Amino acid sequence: MTRVLPRVATELLQRYDVPGPRYTSYPTADRFVEAFTGEDYARALRLRRATATALPLSVYVHIPFCESLCYYCACNKIITKRHERGAAYLQYLEREMALHSAQLGVGRAVSQLHLGGGSPTFLSDGELAQLMVLLRRHFNLAPGGEYAIEVDPRTVDAERLAALAALGFNRLSFGVQDFDADVQKAVHRVQPAQQVFDLVAEARRLGFDSINTDLIYGLPRQTPTSFARTLEQVVELRPDRIALYAYAHLPERFKPQRRILNADLPSGAAKLAMLSQALEALMGAGYVYVGMDHFALPNDALAVAKRQGRLHRNFQGYSTQPDCDLIGLGVSAIGRIGPTYSQNAKTLEAYCDMIDQGQLPVVRGLALGRDDLVRRAVIMAIMCQGAVQFESIELAYLVDFRATFATELLALQPLVEAGMVTVDATSIQVTATGWFFVRAVAMVFDRYLQADQNRARFSRII
Repeated sequence: MTRVLPRVATELLQRYDVPGPRYTSYPTADRFVEAFTGEDYARALRLRRATATALPLSVYVHIPFCESLCYYCACNKIITKRHERGAAYLQYLEREMALHSAQLGVGRAVSQLHLGGGSPTFLSDGELAQLMVLLRRHFNLAPGGEYAIEVDPRTVDAERLAALAALGFNRLSFGVQDFDADVQKAVHRVQPAQQVFDLVAEARRLGFDSINTDLIYGLPRQTPTSFARTLEQVVELRPDRIALYAYAHLPERFKPQRRILNADLPSGAAKLAMLSQALEALMGAGYVYVGMDHFALPNDALAVAKRQGRLHRNFQGYSTQPDCDLIGLGVSAIGRIGPTYSQNAKTLEAYCDMIDQGQLPVVRGLALGRDDLVRRAVIMAIMCQGAVQFESIELAYLVDFRATFATELLALQPLVEAGMVTVDATSIQVTATGWFFVRAVAMVFDRYLQADQNRARFSRII
């Protein structure tokens, strides 16, 4: 399987390496509308409160602050060295939680918590402890849940890792991106490899259930040779999970990327070579290719979920948790409750202003229609299981699959001929080759995308 992509890439890349959504949701966030308001969101929360059989929640908390700017970053962040801003932000998070509890009720079970950013470790140990107290005051963090935090290696030491473990976090994600010194300088994120190795060793000693590292290929001054060295170091580091992202250079959308010179970026052929190297190196070292940009050791919960067909996908990527509702807290955070999506205000000023007015800080979202729900089920089955069983969709949504998706089944034929999918009387199956282009398979069923010719706002598939 490690050699599938290098063999087919030359004939498929030009056709299918196109901009496309990552499908952390369907419809995708670019389809959210301002007509969906905080009151619509509150109504969805109240409806969930009345549903006695609701599954445990997932909660995402966005901490937007960073001390320094990484030039590649496309996240919603605030660059500041004023750490007192963290304390003020926590006060608003507490008020936002209270607004949720007023609609949803206090003590709803949570089985998955993720702190992202920005840099959550911008907050002090005391502030993180305060945040966990607030979360436990409004929610019931279930025993055995997945409680994860994104960690900037430059902001923590062994003592801070011990504090995170004591607070109940059992999963860490270290932002590595690349170990090469020239690449680190080019993206304004210098962190010695030994620092990361020491932190991962300490995290293992402390007993964290799963340790993830993020890598990016396609960064300025990266070459296949330099990235091969980084891959060797990552294999030696041996984290439980690896997220391997393709850098999407969209300077017209993300101002920090304007500091990156186009001349420093690797060519498309070099990016493909780096992806090929990564697939061979990581799977050759025993990692399971979970899908798209995720790898995991065979005994990691993510790889186990993939084998057992229990993989799910939410706004944080692949997940082992059931397809549950998601509460998004903080600036720009996205949530999902029942057949709705919502997003908070994207600026700190607007977010705080809405909370000061006693309003849930939702500025846009979407209430899904019947067609959206059916297509979401199909797209998530493709993205997570690599297969769609027609009967399961027909029973769940009372549709005739072949009649409903006649146009899409016809549009799949080029992918069938390319060896990316197989289609028979009862199902669609993504092949080993197709897994590397799974977004292209899912895009066929995206009604909004097929009607939209402006796809440049998305990252490329490869």
